[in-house]
Amino acid sequence: MSKILAVDDSKSMRQMVSMSLKSAGHDVTEAEDGVMALDLAKQNQFDLIVTDINMPNMNGIELITALRALPNYKFTPILCLTTESSGDMKTKGKEAGATGWIVKPFSPEKLLSVIGRVL
Repeated sequence: MSKILAVDDSKSMRQMVSMSLKSAGHDVTEAEDGVMALDLAKQNQFDLIVTDINMPNMNGIELITALRALPNYKFTPILCLTTESSGDMKTKGKEAGATGWIVKPFSPEKLLSVIGRVL
């Protein structure tokens, strides 16, 4: 069982991600934006982070950059789960340190498959 942080400003999306991951036996913590996620990440060690890109207060790219600056998150897998599908945005994510990119809408099977590959 892995400790996973799910970050999305949409409550329904967080719940969908959380249910998918919990059904596979993962321990999931939810955050509604990058600021909250960064605070949680500083207080806990997560095995994986799944984040949206477009969020208020601190977006996903800013969150990834901030996480990668923390010694204990240098090598933690970070997946972007977002509606953003442009090559430019994917490049920004990769440059910030994203491990992978999943475009919404997603299937729980695809999410679990990608997570299985990066953990």
